[in-house]
Amino acid sequence: MKRIILFATCGLMACAGAFAQQEDEPKLVVKPSGRILMDAGVMHSTDESVDQQLNDGVAIPDARVGLSATYGKWKAKVDVGYARQALSLKDISIDYNFNKENLVRLGYFVHQFGQQSATSSSFKISMEEPLANQAFFNSRLLGAMYVHAGEKFHATASVFAENDAMKMSTDKLGNEAWGVMTRLVWRPMTERGKIFHVGISGAYESPRYNKTAALSHSSYTLKAPFPTRIASVMAQEATITDAKALWKFSPELTAACGNFGVEAQYYYVGIKRDNAMPNYSAWGAYSNLRYLIKGQGYTYTKADAGIATPDPGSMELVAAYNYSTLTDKDANIYGGKVNDWSLTFNYYINKYMIWRVRGSITRATDNAAFANNTVSMLETRLQFKF
Repeated sequence: MKRIILFATCGLMACAGAFAQQEDEPKLVVKPSGRILMDAGVMHSTDESVDQQLNDGVAIPDARVGLSATYGKWKAKVDVGYARQALSLKDISIDYNFNKENLVRLGYFVHQFGQQSATSSSFKISMEEPLANQAFFNSRLLGAMYVHAGEKFHATASVFAENDAMKMSTDKLGNEAWGVMTRLVWRPMTERGKIFHVGISGAYESPRYNKTAALSHSSYTLKAPFPTRIASVMAQEATITDAKALWKFSPELTAACGNFGVEAQYYYVGIKRDNAMPNYSAWGAYSNLRYLIKGQGYTYTKADAGIATPDPGSMELVAAYNYSTLTDKDANIYGGKVNDWSLTFNYYINKYMIWRVRGSITRATDNAAFANNTVSMLETRLQFKF
C-alpha cells in the first residue's frame, strides 16, 4: 500500500513538474500592423519654375501593412509600404531584450540620432519632419543598435552600412560605406506635465554610393524637399565631391510644463575632402512650440526618449521654425538655404486616428538650381495607424 501511495505521489509530482515546464514556455504572440495617410493641399511659389512643380492635389503618400512577433525575449518586425504604384521595404528587424532597460536590434530600421529619429514618420507633430532633419539624417539603415532606456539616462550605439546596401548587391554597389552613430540623453524629469531632457548625438560615415561612377564612394549628397508629400520637389540639395569622411553632431532639448511643450535640435555636419579641395560644412536647427488646447498635460515615453503622443481626444497647436543651409561659399557649393515657418493643428481623434491641418511659408535662397523664392502651403491629413 505504501508503495502504491509513493508511486502515485511521484507521478503527481512529475505531472506537476511537466505542467510547470509548460507554463514557463514563452508564447508566440503575433500582431498585425498598418497605416494609411491621406493628404490634400494647395501650394504656391513666387518662382515660376518651382511653382510649375508644386501643384495642388491629393495623395495617399503612405500605406503599410506589417507584422510583429514576440517570443520570450525575442521580437521580430516586418513592414512593407506602398505608394505611387510601388512597393518598398520599411522596418525589418529582430530585437533581443536583455531586460526592460536594455536591448539589441539587428536589421533595417531608423537608428537613433536626435529626437526626430525616435518618432515614426506618421507621428511628426508638425505633419512633416523638419527640413534640417531630412537634410542631415539618413532615414533607415542596415545595421545593429544597442539601446539602454534607463530611468534617468537613455543611450544608443549603432554600427551600420549605407542606405543602398538594401537596394543592390555588392558586385554592383562596390565596397559598402559604413558608419557609427550614438545618442545620449539625460532626463531628470519625466512626470506628466513635468518633463525635461537634454541630449547629444554624434556620427561618422565613410563616402557613399553614387550612380555616377566617378563620384561613387568619393562623395556625399545632402538634400531636403519642400515640406509636402503631395509633390516631391527639392528645396535644397548639395553633392560634395572628393570626399574622404563625414562627421556630425546634434544637441537636443525637450521640455514640458503642463499643457506647454518645447522641442529643439541643432545640427552640424563637416566633410573632409581630398585633392586639395576645401572642406565643406553645413548646419541647421529647428524648434517646435506645443500647446494642448484640450488635454491633461504632456507625458513622456522612456523607450523612445521624447514627448509621447497626446491622449485620445486631445487637441494641439504646434508653432514650428526651421533653418538649414547646404550652401558653403568657401567650398563653392550652393545647395541652398531654407527658412520654414509653420502652424499645425492636431486632433487626436482616438487611439488609432489623427487629423492634421498645416499652414506653412518656406523661403528658399542661395540655391544654384533655382531663383530665390517663397513657397506657401495649406495642407490637411487624415491618418489611421494600428
